[in-house]
Amino acid sequence: MLKRKIYAELLAWKERSQGKSALLIDGARRVGKSYIAKLFATQEYKSHIIIDFGNAPQDILNLFKSDSSNLDIFFAKLSAFYSTLLHRRETLIVFDEVQQFPKARQLIKYLVADGRYDYLETGSLIRLKKNTKDIIIPSEEEHIELYPLDFEEFLWAMGDEATAPLISRCFASKMALGPALHRKIMNDFRQYMLVGGMPQAVLAYIDGKNFAAADEVKRRILQLYREDISKFAAGYEEKVYAVFDDIPGQLSKKEKRYTLANINKNARFRSYEDSFIWLSEAMIINTCFNATDPNVGLALSADHATQKCYLADTGLLVTQTFMDKTFTDNELYKAVLFDRLDINEGMLMENIVAQMLRRSGHRLYFYSRSAVNQRENHLEIDFLIRENKKIAPIEVKSANYRSHASLDKFRKKFTGKIGTSYILYPKDLMEKDGIWHLPLYMGWCL
Repeated sequence: MLKRKIYAELLAWKERSQGKSALLIDGARRVGKSYIAKLFATQEYKSHIIIDFGNAPQDILNLFKSDSSNLDIFFAKLSAFYSTLLHRRETLIVFDEVQQFPKARQLIKYLVADGRYDYLETGSLIRLKKNTKDIIIPSEEEHIELYPLDFEEFLWAMGDEATAPLISRCFASKMALGPALHRKIMNDFRQYMLVGGMPQAVLAYIDGKNFAAADEVKRRILQLYREDISKFAAGYEEKVYAVFDDIPGQLSKKEKRYTLANINKNARFRSYEDSFIWLSEAMIINTCFNATDPNVGLALSADHATQKCYLADTGLLVTQTFMDKTFTDNELYKAVLFDRLDINEGMLMENIVAQMLRRSGHRLYFYSRSAVNQRENHLEIDFLIRENKKIAPIEVKSANYRSHASLDKFRKKFTGKIGTSYILYPKDLMEKDGIWHLPLYMGWCL
């Protein structure tokens, strides 16, 4: 059984709501929504019913269509069909994969007003217009997002509940962990980068530390995403495929901004914009926008036509990079395991940092200024976050980096707006040149 942080948030919702709102768990496919909903229903309620709209029988669909105006009859038939007694204020009804049947989502308004039971919804692709265009979104619905397992959850799956609190304490006190402990944690973090945080892949890996088994799971997930593109992006699916398939190539470049000319030299952003939005709304990618005027309101100066696209799960990126080859040909596994992060280091390291920052609640922004005729004025900062009413620039570096010229120029240019500056890299914590150098595994603390 995988321990997930979202469980505490579900408990908090139940206590806070007291039946006055439903909760919708939004997340990418195969991220663990149905699993956590069933676990919560089983452990926290006297009885529960789970309606899987991805495979619901016609009798249940007809019940929502024809009998929802009389809730006494509706609940009586629902109870009989699932052979489950319903207890006032002690039963949870789960609408699983609710995007498959939007009318059930619209009914939430009246079910919550009725007040007899609690309601939990799960959905993927839930924000796509296709899945909401014919319904009124209920205001009684709270939203929560479920991401792939973060590093702490991965450690829990590995049977380690002591390391993450230590990392957090060392970050708070800005204290190095020491060579032996740092080496051990980096070894665990490398495994996390390779396996990723998709629950099925993690379970496949921990059963014998088998990377090949995890890779096979990830290949199935990536294929599922492609099937979803075909089904839910009909009409412009070829453009979505093109953007999705080129992500590894885009991230392997020195400058990781997404360049449409790599797909088609005549491509223009306006004709591909919906493709980027689709992948973001499906929570398959984490999009990072260029903040042209860095300040605490980063979104105000975001240039949406200049963006970087990271996969929401770094383990999936490892597999996608070698999707057309066998697992044994995937050089990234060997490079990361044997501490040769110079091989495609920028691709994996930036992606995992983006994943950690997004999981911590940050929207993703970077800063880029090009000066074609004055190379010395060119600079690019990998990530910008808000921290204590200031901007905190973050650079991702290899262990053997020699300088941080862009960060120096950025700090000089925006002196009054900048708080703490960070470099995330594979070595232990230290402070140098007024910059805090953090080991990669501390990214989730920011």
